[in-house]
Amino acid sequence: MIGASFGSKPADLQWQNMRRRAQWQNMRGGRDYGLEYEKVEPVTAAQTQSTKAVVDQLDPTRPVLIAGPTASGKSALALRIAQAQGRIVVNADALQVFADWPILSARPPAEDEARAPHMLYGHVPGHHAYSVGEWLRDLTPLLNGPDPLVIVGGTGLYFTALTEGLADIPPVPDAIRAKGNTLALATMVDQLDPASRARIDLQNPMRVQRAWEVLHATGRGIADWQDATPPPLLPLSQAQPLLLDAPKDWLTPRIEQRFDLMLQAGALEEARANLPEWSPARPSAKTIGAPELIAHLQGQLSLEEAAEKATIATRQYAKRQRTWFRKRMRDWQRLTPEHLT
Repeated sequence: MIGASFGSKPADLQWQNMRRRAQWQNMRGGRDYGLEYEKVEPVTAAQTQSTKAVVDQLDPTRPVLIAGPTASGKSALALRIAQAQGRIVVNADALQVFADWPILSARPPAEDEARAPHMLYGHVPGHHAYSVGEWLRDLTPLLNGPDPLVIVGGTGLYFTALTEGLADIPPVPDAIRAKGNTLALATMVDQLDPASRARIDLQNPMRVQRAWEVLHATGRGIADWQDATPPPLLPLSQAQPLLLDAPKDWLTPRIEQRFDLMLQAGALEEARANLPEWSPARPSAKTIGAPELIAHLQGQLSLEEAAEKATIATRQYAKRQRTWFRKRMRDWQRLTPEHLT
């Protein structure tokens, strides 16, 4: 793991690992570890002031929400706000909840967790199909607690459920979920009711399978359930929502650099540790880069091919995120990349 001890490794290997970890940390948050970074621009005084201006405008008593595409600097901004205002950082990323892929899911490392409390990260076993409803239930005592929160992540559905409400859909039987795991995406799309098909992202396998499961488990389409949604846990008017509006030409180089840094930080070793229990149907297997590195370990791809495929998948995921944010988060305050460092 990124935050692991160096132990008794040779001095030159310790130095290499320190530089790699510093590169990874610098890209995620621009923090200076006194080392020489490669391919990373230094933080300027103007950029630092921009972040300070964002923090200064926030009411320290009201929850802060931070959304944005992958690799946009969400976690770094959340940490700075948490440190400045004594907040707890709470995860709103559907893949960072899982315990088994801390590096590939870009979970905050131990260094960040030591600077401010972090909750709902890595608390779910990889085999468990963790739902949006479970996330809301886990979040509720934190929202009702004494400490202010900064809730950060890239899963738009989590934020929508939090601020607009979530339909009270009954649990899906294991047999129906198991059948859904065997079906192709196109097959499930064809079997959806028209209203649900028109509403959900048909390119997102998790969303399509969820809609298919709900329809077959309850006899009602997920759109129908959503139309009967109860009041939200945290109305948007009671929060301070920030959206990192990272343009494609700014984000793409960061995505391409990030997977290389993940490999240097130990992502391949992480995949090797997950290999014995690997299954594409495992909920945590949706972590970007996991199928590609497992395919490499199984002799199906070279490491270069796996890295290229993972980078392409990350770019596609970021595009889907930006599309969601444009459609569903029009009332959020938008921040440009200048605010990220």
